[in-house]
Amino acid sequence: MTNNASKRIPYGNADYRRLRLDNSYYVDKTSYIPLLEAAPYYLFCIRPRRFGKTLWLTTLDMYYDVNERENFDKLFGDTYIGHQPTAERNSYLTITFNFAVVNPALDQVQTSFETYGSQVIQNFLHRYDQFFEESETKKILQQPNTENQLSQIFFFAAAKGLKIYLFIDEYDNFTNTILTTAGQAAYHQITHGAGFYRHFFNMLKGATTGKMAGLTRLFITGVSPVTMDDVTSGFNIGLNISLDAKFNAMIGFTEAETKVMVDYYHTVGELSLESKQCMAIMQTWYDNYRFSKSAPEKMFNSDMVLYFILNAISQQQVPDNLIDQNIRIDYTKLRHFITVDKHLNGNFSQLKSIIETGEAVSPVVQSFPLERLLERENFISLLVYFGLLTFAGEREGQPLLRIPNATIKDLMYGYLRESYRDVDVFRIDPWHLSKFLQGMAYRGEWQPFFDFLAQEVKQQLSIRDYLNGEKMIQGFLLAYLNVTHFFLTWSEREMGGGFVDLYLEPFLARYTDMKYGYLIELKYMARNEYSNVKLQEKIDEAATQFARYANDERIRNVADRVSLKYLTIIYSGWELVYREEWMP
Repeated sequence: MTNNASKRIPYGNADYRRLRLDNSYYVDKTSYIPLLEAAPYYLFCIRPRRFGKTLWLTTLDMYYDVNERENFDKLFGDTYIGHQPTAERNSYLTITFNFAVVNPALDQVQTSFETYGSQVIQNFLHRYDQFFEESETKKILQQPNTENQLSQIFFFAAAKGLKIYLFIDEYDNFTNTILTTAGQAAYHQITHGAGFYRHFFNMLKGATTGKMAGLTRLFITGVSPVTMDDVTSGFNIGLNISLDAKFNAMIGFTEAETKVMVDYYHTVGELSLESKQCMAIMQTWYDNYRFSKSAPEKMFNSDMVLYFILNAISQQQVPDNLIDQNIRIDYTKLRHFITVDKHLNGNFSQLKSIIETGEAVSPVVQSFPLERLLERENFISLLVYFGLLTFAGEREGQPLLRIPNATIKDLMYGYLRESYRDVDVFRIDPWHLSKFLQGMAYRGEWQPFFDFLAQEVKQQLSIRDYLNGEKMIQGFLLAYLNVTHFFLTWSEREMGGGFVDLYLEPFLARYTDMKYGYLIELKYMARNEYSNVKLQEKIDEAATQFARYANDERIRNVADRVSLKYLTIIYSGWELVYREEWMP
């Protein structure tokens, strides 16, 4: 993918040592190490999937591991922390667990947990055999399970004055899988009461206090606060820094970091696309994450940036697929939260409302137990932790939360479509829709798409209960207009002093030969309000709005490259009663 003179693109590489020794491109985050040292000793940080959490933990591991002292200059010499090391560098015995490797099958999860735990502890004792007597090692390994073996290690370490730094990555991976595949009762069995995972965290809590504590520092990562609340009754063994503005850019890429990387690969001749074009696409699809309402800058998803650059170099054009399949949150993990026994619950209504408006106004809470997930602010908080919503300011004293980018819009529209399908509310063949959308994009044939949806709604009675308002119709259309990526879909986009209901912006950076884009005024009447006079009023209202939009400078710029069609779409209840093109 790269020539011998350029740095490797570290896509999929979450091992700091390998990245640094393998001539890979590295975005230096080590300036956050002093900030972490200044924070409390026991920390918990949530970030969305594929955001660089594992790489960050391996970075900390290499920095603090006493066995890596001789390799410090090789690993960190040209980094921020290499020039300004802290007194605690290479002064810890480190233990790292990655619970993504635990088998979540109910009949195997505890055995898998113990097998993996035993491997980690044996590796620890082998790496640090110089610090433990043979009799001590033997006593540790004689303990019946991971919990007791770790406890014994902490006991000996405290007695010897040794410092231990424990890292836990993906702490909630197997519990989330159990929750979504086996249900709440199975999840409770391991995270509540006498559950083995709850006892594991109880042991860690005990190891942080008292004269023989032994656990000096702890750093935990995950994607959800739910399991942590359940296994510890709230993260009461340390500080949750997930929403702390100081650590906003600790994981992920800033705009400046992303631009430097793009410029580098363009300069060395690997990336043929212009830097400005790459940045514009990535800002639309991968940018705009803020992990605190007071965060000073927005963040790019690091996995997606690396994916884009890797594929742009390989294909020598804008990648065919802009969304890395690895980035998609497993749909079943969210489906559990919006469907119960084949019925859509209140969380589905929240999700649908967010898709319809693109935003929510709500507090974001630090943690909550599973039993309280149906509470509005808890579910919305979970969407923030998953990266499906992000901080975008304040409104009337409360955090304003928005869908960050086109990738997340695509995922959420998919959740909406699959939710309808899961509970047999509405089933439709996406292949047909993709063909109709292709006709819209390249031939200006927009009628078949709306007629096909209208016919399906007429035949599938279950969906009608959900189509009882303009916003609900708008959200429904958005979900199916996004089956393909021909258009960047915008709702309530400000234009010409007004707000267009739906703007289907041609994605010309990817589909350079597209011919058509669309501005759509969506009008709605309740079924008992319908009349020819009312219908004409709606048509005239749309025409007035279109006349304003046509003078918008952005519309004129797009109209120089493609044909823009102005569509008036009118529903009465669930029924499509009017669809015509307005001519400027």
